[in-house]
Amino acid sequence: MGLTMRRGEVARQAGVNIETLRFYERQGVLPAPPRLESGYRAYPPETVDVVIFIKRAQELGFTLAEIQELLSLSRATEQTCAAVQSIAQRRLFQIRKKVTDLRAMESALVVLVQACADSSKTMTCPILESLSRGHKRRS
Repeated sequence: MGLTMRRGEVARQAGVNIETLRFYERQGVLPAPPRLESGYRAYPPETVDVVIFIKRAQELGFTLAEIQELLSLSRATEQTCAAVQSIAQRRLFQIRKKVTDLRAMESALVVLVQACADSSKTMTCPILESLSRGHKRRS
C-alpha cells in the first residue's frame, strides 16, 4: 500500500479535529479507509483535499447530502457544470429564504425590545407577554 496517512495527520493538515473525520465517515461523505495490519487507518494523501472541500462547501451552506453530490460530480469523468450550478442555485434560494426569515425575526424582536424599553416602569414585560400570548393561542 503506497504512501498513507494516519487519522491525526489528516485532521491536522485539513484543519479539523479527529471527531470531524469520524463524523464524515459515519455520514458517508468520506469513505472509511482501509486499516493497516497494525489496526491504524491508512488514509490516502488526497483525503486532506477531500476534507478541505467538505469544510469549504459547509461554509457556503451546502448540506452533507449536497456535498456528496458535489463530490460525485467532481469525480465524474465528464463533469457537468450545469448539475453543479443547479445544486448551488437550490442552496442559494434556500439561503435567501432564510435571510428573509431572519430579517422578519429581527424586525419583530426590535419592536419587542423597544416596547420593553418603553415600559420599564411597568410590572409586565412585553417580551414575556408576547411569548406567552403566542403559547396560549396554540393551546
